[in-house]
Amino acid sequence: MAGQDPARISFAGPGKRNIELEMAIVQGVTLNLESEAEARRALAIGERTGRRPRLAIRVNPDFELRGSGMKMGGGAKPFGIDQARVPALAREVIAAGAEWRGLHIFAGSQALDASAIAETQGNVLDLAARLTAEIGAPLPHLNMGGGLGIPYFHGDRPLDIAAIGAALEQRFVDLPAELADTEFAIELGRYLVGEAGVYLTRIVDRKESHGHVFLVTDGGLHHQLAASGNFGTVVRRNYPAAIATRFAAAPEEEASIVGCLCTPLDRLADQAHLPRAEEGDLVAIFCAGAYGATASPAAFLGQGPAREMLV
Repeated sequence: MAGQDPARISFAGPGKRNIELEMAIVQGVTLNLESEAEARRALAIGERTGRRPRLAIRVNPDFELRGSGMKMGGGAKPFGIDQARVPALAREVIAAGAEWRGLHIFAGSQALDASAIAETQGNVLDLAARLTAEIGAPLPHLNMGGGLGIPYFHGDRPLDIAAIGAALEQRFVDLPAELADTEFAIELGRYLVGEAGVYLTRIVDRKESHGHVFLVTDGGLHHQLAASGNFGTVVRRNYPAAIATRFAAAPEEEASIVGCLCTPLDRLADQAHLPRAEEGDLVAIFCAGAYGATASPAAFLGQGPAREMLV
């Protein structure tokens, strides 16, 4: 845990194993429950270990985040508990003696529309107030989720974070009474780190096929799955890319950057306008700080993991 106070840590995600639940409960980590069955397993572990589990409920809301790249709420989802079933489960865990830690409501990810995010945050606050009234106990903590995106592709505009802040500030001026003493949190993950990371790979071969130039690298989707278009995108578009060793050079040709795996899915850029590059040149793929190495199949075809460096 790198010295972090376990009381400040929460553990979310479906499919938590009993050994993970027990470790979290014994250490005093908050569990964001994803199902009724998970809640009952956590309560049983707490009783067996003599520890009072710290439990919150992840809610699957009826609404979603408009324009989000990945829908995390609304309709049938593996994430969270359908909002209509939340009050009964919350009352159950409170009656069982667990420490009630509140709600986690995450409706979507990678949105660049400030008005859509503000609307969703308002919906989250309204839903949390209604659920709290039905539960009949104060809400100590509300994780409002995230959804704040970063511009990956041509034409994307950076998120107007000031507009989101202003709208949220206005909502906090007149909070529902049920949330008067609630502590609030927002997940900023991708927004904070996504643009801070760069993936570097070296060109090992330059080749042509039917008049098309391919720059073959010693990297690929096993290190940077998202840039290959195989991480939830419907239509593949190029991440920002450059020939790092010729950064100041003007584009001269159209070329595709591919990896070293024997699959046509291993593409880092399609028909990009680039300076002429040769064997030994370095390719930079930007926006690699989120869903980069940790989201990629590093063991695929035995090529090995990427080296990660903090500069």
